[in-house]
Amino acid sequence: MPPHIPQMQNIDLQGLRTLIRLDLNVPIDDGMITSEARIHAALPTIEMALDKGAKVALISHLGRPDPAALDGSYSLQPVAHKLQELIGRPVRFLTDWVDGIEHSDNEIILCENTRYHIGETTNDEALSQQIASLCDVFVMDAFGASHRQHASTYGAAQFAPQACIGPLMSKEIQALNQGLSDPEKPLVAVIGGAKVSSKLGVIESLAKICDHIIVGGGIANTFLLASGENIGQSLVESEMVDPANQILNLEGVNVPLPVDVMTAKEFSSDAEANIKTMDDVADDDMILDIGPETARLYKNIIDQCRTIIWNGPLGVFEFEQFSEGTRFLSAAIESNPGFKIVGGGDTVAVVEKYQMTDSISYISTGGGAFLEFVKNGTLPILDLLKG
Repeated sequence: MPPHIPQMQNIDLQGLRTLIRLDLNVPIDDGMITSEARIHAALPTIEMALDKGAKVALISHLGRPDPAALDGSYSLQPVAHKLQELIGRPVRFLTDWVDGIEHSDNEIILCENTRYHIGETTNDEALSQQIASLCDVFVMDAFGASHRQHASTYGAAQFAPQACIGPLMSKEIQALNQGLSDPEKPLVAVIGGAKVSSKLGVIESLAKICDHIIVGGGIANTFLLASGENIGQSLVESEMVDPANQILNLEGVNVPLPVDVMTAKEFSSDAEANIKTMDDVADDDMILDIGPETARLYKNIIDQCRTIIWNGPLGVFEFEQFSEGTRFLSAAIESNPGFKIVGGGDTVAVVEKYQMTDSISYISTGGGAFLEFVKNGTLPILDLLKG
């Protein structure tokens, strides 16, 4: 972590109103939290602030509510109940908080969803100043929201009397720097997903430091089309063929492409899967996964590497018959003894599905923020706090 970025662990918080921006954007179904992972991840930050004698208030977003049509379905109240249960201290839930927060000793306050306020997602200056006025110290510890310039993230940090990052954010940056700034070689990036356009900048940045880049999903289809292969009716971005071709022709980085694939005639969980070489792909085929020979080729690359950056599954892993490529590569990544970073919701879902969490060196809590940092080597909030 660059020493010039203020960190909460180095600040005296005794008696200070400390507003901590967390990522408590947990899945809730019928009022029940279905994954507590983000709450558990936030506990050390809250406990550290309390141990330092801070007057603690917490803010977070949840989902994408329309602030002009609120119905309570995106309330953080279930999170307040769960947080109180997990941390073993009273948690006071505050619905009206922007106009002022009254603190009591040894109390944790959780404020209602930041996105209930018009101006949050547009980084409204007046709202940013209002949020900043609630604290003596603002702590940004929501890595998953750190690529967004919202009022409760960037705006509050901009106007707060003192601003810093929290320990969870510090861990994220340190892990990413280890994988990107001074990685042990060889380095491979596994980049899956539907669209090249959403990850082109990331792939271009990775091409400067990687020995290998393995592409999967719809991204691989665009690269296959760029290389002259027939991809039938597969998901593709024709307008991204030229950028894909430029990446394929770069010197110093190997971008292997599938030699065989799993195809179907329709996108369906009931579709019949067929193994085909690239030469055999028909005009009415859809490519939905890599084939077994490609999986073995990719495994050989992964086995040689000492650092792995993974974002996105290689096929439609939600459909069992098109999950084998992702499963096979997951096993190769799991058995690799090197440094491994995973980021992105779908990728984390794969890690959890195949019970490989313990084998991953670092699992990033942010998808978009993970990609933004990989692309630019920094984030807006970090640039702001550097001064």
